[in-house]
Amino acid sequence: MARICIFGLAGAACLAVGSCLPARACDLSQPETSQPETSQPETSQSETGMVASVVDGETLKLGDGRVVRLIGAKAPMPPLGWRGDDPWPFVDEAKDALARLAAGQEVELKFGGRRLDRHGYLLAQVFVVSGEKRLWLQEELVANGFARVYSFPDNRACAPELLAREAEARAKRLGLWGSSAYRIAGALDVKRLGRLTHSYQLVEGSVVAVGEGGGRLYLNFAKDWRSDFTISVERKDLSAFAAAGIDLKHLAGKRLRVRGTLAWRNGPMIEASHPEQIELLPDGSEKQVQPPSQPTGPAIAL
Repeated sequence: MARICIFGLAGAACLAVGSCLPARACDLSQPETSQPETSQPETSQSETGMVASVVDGETLKLGDGRVVRLIGAKAPMPPLGWRGDDPWPFVDEAKDALARLAAGQEVELKFGGRRLDRHGYLLAQVFVVSGEKRLWLQEELVANGFARVYSFPDNRACAPELLAREAEARAKRLGLWGSSAYRIAGALDVKRLGRLTHSYQLVEGSVVAVGEGGGRLYLNFAKDWRSDFTISVERKDLSAFAAAGIDLKHLAGKRLRVRGTLAWRNGPMIEASHPEQIELLPDGSEKQVQPPSQPTGPAIAL
């Protein structure tokens, strides 16, 4: 049964099922030592503002004109170029959820990596403020199935905590995880992957072979590298995976899950630049790529 948590007079609603989630899971008081040396995260500083409007399921506009992206929590959105008569599943629901949590509220912005994206939007972990209490927006959205986890190589703070929340929401089929539009794709389903290019996806499968060439390492998921699903990793990024305990060169025969934007280069491909994109899976986890038995939302041929 859902509970509503009220924080002082501000009355910020908590979306979590069963209980409110603490906003202390991610500690940004210290610099992130796992960030690239070229990155200078300002984790010891924070900024505040008032939310004037909710742009979409992951973007806020503050009263002073600043625009903030909730880094780490990717809101639902259709594949690029998708045209359909029905709304794409959970796009509106995610925006509404964020509005219930943040509209008109005072928020604190904390930074764990690069501060601005190419549009000049702030990339922050965002906390609704009510007196001494804090409600972590990214955690609330991910934990209730209104967002999936993503990260950048120069902005990876809080990814482990958010990935844990995402796994819980996925196991319970909360929110978007109950929709066939967001089911984890199988690496051998090349036809479906082709329809999903230019969109953010989670893909699972077993690595058949590992190859190298042109300054890159390739994880191939079928025998024909010219058409199969592939993970591409630049050689300069291998050390970051090794530091996280992922030996990419010896993953043949291993099952894994990768997340990122799908491209088409001799078949579907995801470029992996940092270890938070790849999760090693136990053998026999094929059931995780099956679609929900009761798809929600419009009928979408994906």
